Amino acid sequence: MGKPTGFMEYKREVSRAQEPGERIRHFQEFHEHLPREEQQLQGARCMECGVPFCQSGMMLCGMASGCPLHNLIPEWNDLVYTGNWQQAYSRLKKTNNFPEFTSRVCPALCEAACTCGLNGDPVATKENEYAIIENAYAQGYAAPNPPKVRTGKRVAVVGSGPSGLAAADQLNKRGHLVTVFERSDRVGGLLMYGIPNMKLEKQIVDRKRRVMEEEGVTFVTGVDIGRKMKAEQLLKDFDRVILACGASSPRDIQAPGRDAKGIYFAVDFLKANTKSLLDSNFADQKYVDTKGKNVIIIGGGDTGNDCVGTSIRHGAKSVTQIEMMPKAPDTRAENNPWPEWPKVCKTDYGQEEAIALYGHDPRIYEATVKEFLKDKEGNLTAVKIVKLAWEKDSATGRMNMKEIAGSEEILPADLVLIAAGFLGAEGYVADAFGVELNERNNVKTETGCYQTSQDNIFVTGDMHRGQSLVVWAIREGREAARAVDESLMGYSGLAIQ
Repeated sequence: MGKPTGFMEYKREVSRAQEPGERIRHFQEFHEHLPREEQQLQGARCMECGVPFCQSGMMLCGMASGCPLHNLIPEWNDLVYTGNWQQAYSRLKKTNNFPEFTSRVCPALCEAACTCGLNGDPVATKENEYAIIENAYAQGYAAPNPPKVRTGKRVAVVGSGPSGLAAADQLNKRGHLVTVFERSDRVGGLLMYGIPNMKLEKQIVDRKRRVMEEEGVTFVTGVDIGRKMKAEQLLKDFDRVILACGASSPRDIQAPGRDAKGIYFAVDFLKANTKSLLDSNFADQKYVDTKGKNVIIIGGGDTGNDCVGTSIRHGAKSVTQIEMMPKAPDTRAENNPWPEWPKVCKTDYGQEEAIALYGHDPRIYEATVKEFLKDKEGNLTAVKIVKLAWEKDSATGRMNMKEIAGSEEILPADLVLIAAGFLGAEGYVADAFGVELNERNNVKTETGCYQTSQDNIFVTGDMHRGQSLVVWAIREGREAARAVDESLMGYSGLAIQ
């Protein structure tokens, strides 16, 4: 695939990001992508390795190696190189319903497993994917393509995040009549309100929604199933129901002073920011303003980084990110060989911006908040943090985090954002449909299955597997759609990979 000697002839080139000082002035995407001719040379770097780990999607040491969607990566890299853009789009769409999303927000598990990356730079697969899908829209290849035959079967999807959308897209292509219910005012779930606009501009989500509508999918927004509409109504009106509501119960930080004013969950902070941006370009002021404030972010993942970037764009005086885990090494450790996912330190766009603006990395590792300090009016004024160390439990053999005595430190704080992950699905939806939950507070199914404990009710995405990546959500949606199709028709021709 590609050019046999391409990986030796051409260097890896990717889109060029605006300088931090420039991009923090706006909330738009900030990468300048390669011209088509240069992008085709990136396809040439795919080295005909023989064993394409990039598309394997294996689990190695508890981590995914390669694309969970099993994208036909060497095939469309070669088609990019030879300029067969329409065929490249056809191959890409066989396994991925939403390359316009994954090419922007996926951490590129495919590139981490690329054979070129063993002794050099991996193929720029994510950038090639972006070029394929955007060219397809520009040339009309991605235009609506409604199914020619309808089955008459009706399916309700509760939740319009990436998993719900993938399930809806697959079932609609099969000819079923699909209605997607979303409790928010816009379609997209975390794609719309959980990911900031500078990572994924919302007209991209709307563009795909319009295509799906023209293909026959019905979207109903502003309806909270289990509260505004009873579950029984859906079960009466539809042949099957798919629950795709996400893992939307945020993990809290229980420490003295938690009731102080000025403490927010990251998901609420990001949602309010994006909604205000879309509704009024912030003129309505219905967002959490960080201007001139000392901001503390608890959590070191992608959501924490998004809070860093968003806070900076609103003019935060300072931003500090608290992480419980130790700093990862800058390069692969010997016990973390290719093609395992590289457990290395990642400095993302928000942290890059903080370094450029404040002169230092915003992250404090191996620490946690011990107390929230407040004034007489109950307003947050500071946080007390304490350093942590790993210690082996002699009884169980497990490694636990323990506070280091005397390591407390007071940090000024006007605003705290809790980005400590999620604890599973919100209970009221599960209760409304009477489905069982497992020990992780996700909807319970048999291993590898999507049928819940109730007849005709299926589950998919984060509500099923727990908090995860967009690419895993899409795979779950595709697999759930196949399970639903089999239950409706007795067989299924829907591909899951």
